[in-house]
Amino acid sequence: MKLLFDQNISHRILKIISEEFKGSTSVKNEHLMDCSDKEIWEFAKKNDFSIVTQDSDFNDLNVLYGFPPKIIWIRTGNIKTEEMAGLLKTNFDEILQFECNPAFGCFEILTLNK
Repeated sequence: MKLLFDQNISHRILKIISEEFKGSTSVKNEHLMDCSDKEIWEFAKKNDFSIVTQDSDFNDLNVLYGFPPKIIWIRTGNIKTEEMAGLLKTNFDEILQFECNPAFGCFEILTLNK
C-alpha cells in the first residue's frame, strides 16, 4: 500500500515508515506543493496512492467524486513526525483492511486530548 503524505505532514516521515509502507511519497517529493487539493487528489488516483492528511479537504473531495483515492485522515492536532509514524504503524492492520475494503473511502485516526 502506497501512501501520499499531504503538505501538512513532514516528508521526513517517509524514512520512519519505509518498511511498512513501501513506495510511499510526499507532496513535496512529487513537486506538488503549489498544486490544488484537486490536482493532488487526481495525482493520487492516477498513481494508486492513498492520501494521508490532517485536514478534511480530501475527504470532502471523496464525498464529491468518490474513491479511489482513499483517504487516511489523522485527527490528532499537532504532533511530532515520530508520533504520527507510530500511529500509522500501530494501526497498520486496520489500515490494510481499510485499503482492501471497497466500501470505505476514509479511515480516520482520532486521538482525544487528555
